[in-house]
Formats: sequence, C-alpha cells, structure tokens
Amino acid sequence: MMIMANSSFMIISVLLSLLHLASPSPSLKSFNVVKFGAKGDGKTDSTQAFLRAWEAACGFSGYVQIYVPHGRYVLRPLIFRGIHCKTSTILFRIDGSIVAPDNYYELAKSNSWIVFHLVNGLHIKGGVLDAKGKSLWDCKLGHGKCPMGAQSLSFDNSKNIVVEGLTSINSQMFHITLNACQNVRMVGLTILAPDESPNTDGIHMERSSQVTITNSDFQTGDDCISMGPDNQNVWIEHIHCGPGHGISIGSLGREGDQGALVENVTVKSVTFTGTMNGLRIKTWAKPTRGRVQNVNFLDARMNNVLNPIIIDQNYCPSGSCPAGQASGIQISDVTYKGIHGTSASPVALIFDCSPMHPCKGLTLQDINLSAQKTSPRSECNHAYGRTIGSVQPSSCLR
Repeated sequence: MMIMANSSFMIISVLLSLLHLASPSPSLKSFNVVKFGAKGDGKTDSTQAFLRAWEAACGFSGYVQIYVPHGRYVLRPLIFRGIHCKTSTILFRIDGSIVAPDNYYELAKSNSWIVFHLVNGLHIKGGVLDAKGKSLWDCKLGHGKCPMGAQSLSFDNSKNIVVEGLTSINSQMFHITLNACQNVRMVGLTILAPDESPNTDGIHMERSSQVTITNSDFQTGDDCISMGPDNQNVWIEHIHCGPGHGISIGSLGREGDQGALVENVTVKSVTFTGTMNGLRIKTWAKPTRGRVQNVNFLDARMNNVLNPIIIDQNYCPSGSCPAGQASGIQISDVTYKGIHGTSASPVALIFDCSPMHPCKGLTLQDINLSAQKTSPRSECNHAYGRTIGSVQPSSCLR
C-alpha cells in the first residue's frame, strides 16, 4: 500500500512540475546577467551583477528567466531572497559555469556558497557549479587548522523547486542541501568529487517533504544522498552511486534531534559501485527519541559494496557517546526487495538495532548477494521481521 502511495505521489509531482514549467508563455521576460555587469572571464567578481539580475527579475510580475550565457562567472557567497518576489515562476537558465574564487577561504568562511531563501517557484536548468574544493580538502586531510567549508547550493524554507541537468563538482562540503523545503524535484544531476574528499555529500535534506530525485549520477567522498531528521514523502529512483558512502537515512538522534521523524521513503532502481555502504539507516547510540518508518528499498544492484544492507543504531564517531546508552530511535516497517550483486565483505546484511527500541517489521524479499571467496552471512542484534522468497545470505531476523 505504501509503495503505491509513493508511486502516485511521484507521478503526480513530476506531471505537475512539467506542466507548470514547460508550458510556453508569450509574456516570458529574460534578464541576462551580462547586462547587469557580469563577466564570464573566470576572473571578475560577478556577485553583485547576479544579485541585481535577481532583484530585477523578482520585480516583474509575469514569467521570468535569468540567463547565464557561456563563460566562467566568479561568485562569492550570496543569498537569493524570494520573500519580495512578485513572480511565482523564475527560470534560472545556466549555459555557463559558476566558479568559486581561487582563494578557498572566500567560501570556507561562510556556511553556504549559493543560497535560495524563501523562494516559491524556481526552475534551475543546466550549468556547472565548480567550488574548487581541493585546497580545503588538502588542509583537512593534512590535519591543519581548517574552516569547515561551504555547502555549494542550498535551498532554505523554499517550495516548488526544480533542479534539472545541473553539474556540481568539487564542493567544499555538501553539494546540495534542502532545509525545510516542500515539493522539490531534482532530475539529471551530475555530482562529482573524489572518493577521498571529506564530507562532500551529494544531496542532504532535513525537515523537507515531497522530494523526488531521479536519473542522476553521484561520485562523492561521503553519502551520495543523506536524509537527516524530519523528512517525509521522499522518492529516489534511477540513481548511480559510486564512489561514496551510499544512500543513508541518518544520522539521527544527535542532541537537539528530539522527536526526529523520517517516513514514507522509497529508494528504487539504484546501482552502487565500490561504495562503503549501499542502503543504510544510522542512528546515534543516544536515548534521543524519534522514528524511521515506512521505508522501501527496491531493486538495487550492488557492485563490490562493503556493506550492501546495513542498519547501524550504534553510530558513534570518535567514541563521543557515553557508555551504556542506546539509541532511542524506533525503526519499523522497512522493506528490502530485489537486492542483488556482490559484497566486498563477508557480512552482507547487518541489522545492529537498539536494545531500547528493537527494529520491527523488517522484510527481506528476493535478496541475492554473493561475496568473493566465501559465502556471505548476516548479523543481527535486536532485529525482528520476516523473509519472502529466496534470501541469500540467510536471514538472521527473529
């Protein structure tokens, strides 16, 4: 029943987005950033020119387009604010590249590079974001005194957003983040960062709903897609992930996450190649309360994945959790169906659940995972559920 509901949600969301944004409008007015002073020479700071183009577009009440022609446009951290926009449809068409300043500290001193705040009705189409993150990664990997770095593209308290055909490379931190957003569709994305680049998650979302991510390629140094606290009605389909840390729900249960909820999530037709994890749910080993429920992992291909299927409710990086505590997050009604391929470790299924709130309602159906030179196995702690059809390795669910 939940699979059908999620499927209907995705189809309706996509159709509405296409009808809303693809319909021709004779009143479309275009604002070329070059006419506002931007220069695509890869050297000139075009930040104020982009902001002037945005303000002009927001002041027009009809359909508008902000156009970024071919070239390399240097931007420092900036916020596009939508609260005073008269228009409810802005097409941000990018034929060129938006690049960071050469000095990585220009971005790293800020939490985010490009922010859309309180925007209602935005379609970003095409373009390349190049955050030039290598210098900051080198600092971090060399254990120097380094800033955290900036997220490349952030959407904050916004709705009715489409991001189509965008390429994001070498982000200092997360490539794309959603915070308190509704009705977001991302399609045809390319996210690129080396596997040794720290904290370069492809897409991270929190407090968001009605999100679809489809037909995209993620090569990162961290999670390809991660879902933090309070996300609902998420559909992820036709994704390639690798290198990276897989697709994760969590981490959940850090201090301040009291009552965190993630529900109605479908991850379908995804391929993982050489990743640390495949399909992962992770929560801190702390008594912070919350729930993960109604999750469907369907039709996934694993190619030499270290942890193809994993629930880790004892997540505690750097040993920062007090001894004797257990996760207060309740995980229930999670289905794994049609998962095939190869595990890079002899333990292909790990369900390490909380003794305080054991996992319940787990379903394994038509699982076939092999491992090189050995027969793979499952490991379970406090995990309850059922198997349907053939399951290899054998289930350890109670």
